[in-house]
Amino acid sequence: MKRIIYLLLAFFLAGVLYSATPESSAKLARLKYGGGGDWYNDQSSEHNLLEYVKKQTNIIIDSRYQFVDISSDELFEYPMIFLTGHGNVNFSTEEARRLRAYLDSGGFLYIDDDYGLDPYIRKEMKKVFPSKEFETVKSSHGIFSSHFNFPDGVPKIHEHDDKLPVAYSINQNGRMCVFYTFESNLADGWADADVHKDSPTKRELALKMGTNIIVWALTN
Repeated sequence: MKRIIYLLLAFFLAGVLYSATPESSAKLARLKYGGGGDWYNDQSSEHNLLEYVKKQTNIIIDSRYQFVDISSDELFEYPMIFLTGHGNVNFSTEEARRLRAYLDSGGFLYIDDDYGLDPYIRKEMKKVFPSKEFETVKSSHGIFSSHFNFPDGVPKIHEHDDKLPVAYSINQNGRMCVFYTFESNLADGWADADVHKDSPTKRELALKMGTNIIVWALTN
């Protein structure tokens, strides 16, 4: 569990945004979960986002699609993990404990509701943090200006229910450890252009906001 703290400290001390080396490249993993939801959908999303991050920042980052199981010790090798899907999510008691340990140790979880995930992820995150609720993230929060400026908060990328996009967080020991976007669908905008047919403007917004999330996760 200490491994994630050492990894994040190494990025910070090395000045990852400006002087990281290939040997210390950051990496992101898709979180594999049980329950039947499609945790694996749109696998071009992370690769496209991370390639964009490489071009727009000085972060040295591994842009390969990677996934990790909560039960694997490899979980603690990733400073940031990503969870998405359309349906059911289920964490066992042990998985909830391990995910809590990962987050308490300095890890960061980004959740993007790909439509239909919301009621399940709220229930399962209560297993991880029984005493906490998702808090609305104000547009003035630093995550919306960590690299690109989003003065109105999280952008709307893919339309489902004609509802306004909202960002939520779970904060632990004064640190945002979970960031959750609802009715925004950022990851649809990261996927290959022909997958969801989102406009170039929307895709650019999605990639920019995704960059902000990664910059925030690696520096806070």
